[in-house]
Amino acid sequence: MAETFSSGEARYWPIYSSNTTDSNSPYASLLRLVRSHSPTSSQLFAYLALFISSGILLFLLGVTVTAAVLGFIVFLPLIIISSPIWIPVFVVVGGFLTVTGFLVGTVTVVSWTYRYFRGMHPVGSDQMDYARSRIYDTASHVKDYAREYGGYFHGRAKDAAPGA
Repeated sequence: MAETFSSGEARYWPIYSSNTTDSNSPYASLLRLVRSHSPTSSQLFAYLALFISSGILLFLLGVTVTAAVLGFIVFLPLIIISSPIWIPVFVVVGGFLTVTGFLVGTVTVVSWTYRYFRGMHPVGSDQMDYARSRIYDTASHVKDYAREYGGYFHGRAKDAAPGA
């Protein structure tokens, strides 16, 4: 039995018994369903590649975690003995990196704001202009609605409590 697909390739399926070839057999409809959902060779290759690469990465993760735990166990006495030196070093280095990061962030924000207000169009200024126009449009819509109908919440108390 051969099936021809739209790509032109033909697949030959084995016939296990004569009952599977009958068109009104429940087995034939089940086989047609299974055949229509069977993966192609490229999909099988992709699954195989995914399985192999996942296995390799899982193995490397295990080696890395094992090496880190063993290294921590081996160097723990040295870490404990030298901790009076390392703790202040970490505090000083961490503080320096924190202050430097905040300084770089502040200089970046101030520089962007200066270029934006001077009309130099820095990166993202078009999105800022769009957001500003949307906020202005919404505010003017709310103001017009409030002026026309006497407020946004005018008559809403009656809707919440009809008997009141």
